Amino acid sequence: MFTPQKTRWKDGRRYVTAVILAISVLGGSLSAQESPTTPKAAQVRIIQGPKIELAKEHLTIINWTTNNPGGSPMHYGIVHYGKDPHSLIETAKSPIRLNPDHSSTAFRVRLDNLEPRTTYYYKVDSMEATGKSDGVKSSVNHFTTP
Repeated sequence: MFTPQKTRWKDGRRYVTAVILAISVLGGSLSAQESPTTPKAAQVRIIQGPKIELAKEHLTIINWTTNNPGGSPMHYGIVHYGKDPHSLIETAKSPIRLNPDHSSTAFRVRLDNLEPRTTYYYKVDSMEATGKSDGVKSSVNHFTTP
């Protein structure tokens, strides 16, 4: 618990300073709050998407929604993609923090450095921060960059 301290300055005035609080926080004397763990879902399933949110010559954003997978607060949306539907050798991922009060989770993943006028194939997945998959994978879909 932080207790404000009084400091005497050269002119004799006394101040209660918030600077000491800032130094205490930055110095790590106050513990960080951790999000609660959400109960694990019996089965994680995609309830919307995946769909292309944005498609440009060199980037695409893919989004989808699942029921709340639960588990650790930090999760990742994963997109496996490539130019061959049988060889999805590229991976893009984006972090997300689960909200234990929501029944669903929306994922958005940005794919960068794409080639223009090229068809890409992809499937989506999600995982906990530990690397453990949520067990949900979409079928293989495709898009073509402009």
